Amino acid sequence: MLDEYFSEGTVMYRDGVADWEEAVDVVSGPLLDLRKIKPSYVDAIKASIRKPGGTYIDLGQGIAMAHARPEAGVVATSLSVLKVGRPFLLDDSQDHPISTLFCLAAQDSKSHLSLMQSLATFLSDGRNQERLGKATNVEELRAILKEER
Repeated sequence: MLDEYFSEGTVMYRDGVADWEEAVDVVSGPLLDLRKIKPSYVDAIKASIRKPGGTYIDLGQGIAMAHARPEAGVVATSLSVLKVGRPFLLDDSQDHPISTLFCLAAQDSKSHLSLMQSLATFLSDGRNQERLGKATNVEELRAILKEER
């Protein structure tokens, strides 16, 4: 179940953010506060996005998944999500407007596969994509994640 990976405070909604870097800071913030990741993990995510082709984290439908290698600073497998009312541009590219940003932190390859499988199943469902796109607050996001199909 996908919902089991979200700790208290890791499902967030904001009207908007200044840019993709602020979005990464916001979505990773609760995982830092809970000590599930280290600051070096956030730095690695940003560095990855800045590299040529770094927009590969754009999964389509306004959804992206920020992540980096476990050794970059993952302490415990966890997940957070930020939904914004006004999309931001991933790596400042007009081709990559994002309104839902997940932050994936997987401690090892086994937990990575399990979490990725749950998330991929959830995000490959067009109904879930549509519901995420329409969510306007934390309660709606939580309900969508709990009713995972």
